[in-house]
Amino acid sequence: MRGMAILLALAIIGCGRGPLLPGDVPELQSLTVAQARLVAERKGNLYFRRLTALSSEAAEALAKHEGLLSLNGLTTLSDAAVAALATHQGGLFLDGLTALTDEQAEVLAKHRGELHLKGLTELSDAQATSLAKHRGGFLALDGLTTLSQTAAERLATHEGGLSLNGLTTLSDKALKALRRNVDILLPDPFGRSVRR
Repeated sequence: MRGMAILLALAIIGCGRGPLLPGDVPELQSLTVAQARLVAERKGNLYFRRLTALSSEAAEALAKHEGLLSLNGLTTLSDAAVAALATHQGGLFLDGLTALTDEQAEVLAKHRGELHLKGLTELSDAQATSLAKHRGGFLALDGLTTLSQTAAERLATHEGGLSLNGLTTLSDKALKALRRNVDILLPDPFGRSVRR
């Protein structure tokens, strides 16, 4: 009965563009705290394809969801929202983010689940140091096209799968550091391509 109420509420708050697919959330561009709490109770994976704004309170509610949480429509997040989402206990997809502060990278590194940050186009040495400590499994940084030698050396210490499939330019020393870790997926020009 509760599941039916959640689906009905999702249909009401959605844009009315047809039936929900498994794990799909209507094309919401924003989410109230009450809506976030309701949706977070839904079983399985959640995909917010059009969500462009998320308050820290709504992020806190969504973080309680059990299952994958895809928020790829978000291009920016407050520090408080990042801290809330980092507590999520499942896969976290934030591929719309194009930049992080050093502090946000440090907080996200504490996330205990698969973490996708494919929208990042640059990574500082400090951010690489933080993200290398991510122990939640797979980490995807496919938006990066280059890395400094220091950043490469730090990321080479990551435990678990790490996808760097967007790299186009690397120094020989940076490439050597990354190749030492067999769990790092590199694009074809560098010898190991991603199969994910």
